[in-house]
Amino acid sequence: MRRIKVKLQYDGTFYQGWQVQPSGTTIQGMLQESILRITGEPATFIGAGRTDAGVHAVAQIASFDSSSRLDNVVIKRALNALLPPDVRIIALEDCSGEFHPRYSALRKRYFYLIANTDDVPVFFGRYVWWVRAPLDVEGMKAASGFLRGRHDFSSFRGAGCGAKSPVREVYSLETERFGELAFLSARFSGNFIKISLEGDGFLRHMVRNIVGTLVEVGRGRIQPDAVGNILLSRDRRRAGQTAPAKGLFLDRVIYAL
Repeated sequence: MRRIKVKLQYDGTFYQGWQVQPSGTTIQGMLQESILRITGEPATFIGAGRTDAGVHAVAQIASFDSSSRLDNVVIKRALNALLPPDVRIIALEDCSGEFHPRYSALRKRYFYLIANTDDVPVFFGRYVWWVRAPLDVEGMKAASGFLRGRHDFSSFRGAGCGAKSPVREVYSLETERFGELAFLSARFSGNFIKISLEGDGFLRHMVRNIVGTLVEVGRGRIQPDAVGNILLSRDRRRAGQTAPAKGLFLDRVIYAL
C-alpha cells in the first residue's frame, strides 16, 4: 500500500464543497468515484482544507492510499479524463505514509476578492463579492491589526464547527486595492479589493466571517478599533455577516521542506 499526494485546482461554483455530503456533488466524492473506476479499489481522499460549497481552490492538497501498480502519470491522466473541466489534477506523486494533508500542514493561505464598483465584468461574477457601497480600505487595514496573532476566534466561528479549540494564529492579514484585474489576456478596470490571510489553520467560516466584518468596517457600520472588542467578546453575534462563498480561494498549503 502506498500513499499518493495530489495537488488540484477547482472552481467550486457548482459543487457542495470538498467533503462528501448526503446529497449534492462534492470534490471529494468525484475523486473517490473516479479513482475506483481507475484502480478497481475504493480509496478515501483526505483534503488539506474542507472548503465549503462555492469556495474555489488554486492549490488544494489531498492524499489517498492505494495498492495499485499504475504509474502516477497514468493515474493523473486518467483522473483528469474522468473529472469535469472545472476540476483539474495539477500534480500527483508518492509520499511518506506519515504525510497527512491537514495535520502535516504548517500554514494555509486564503484570499478573498471583492468588486467595490457599480458594475462587475461578466467574467468575474462567479469569483467576487459585489459590494456597491464605497469601502474605506484604510479603516479595514486598521481593523485587521486586531486580528493578527494568536487568539480565540470564537467571534468568527461558524455554527456547526467541529474544532476542539477555537484558538488559531493568524500570521498575516492584508487588504489591498487594485485598479484593474486580469482575466486571461484581457485587463478590466474597476475598483477591486483583495483580502489575504495566512494562518496555522482556520475555523469553519472563519475567513468569510472576518471578511464580512472587515466589509462592515469599510462601510462605516463598525469602527476599526471595535474589532478588538468583538474578538475579545467571543460572541459570534457581534461580528459581521458571513461573506459569500464565491469570493474565497484556497491559495496555498505550506508544509515543512
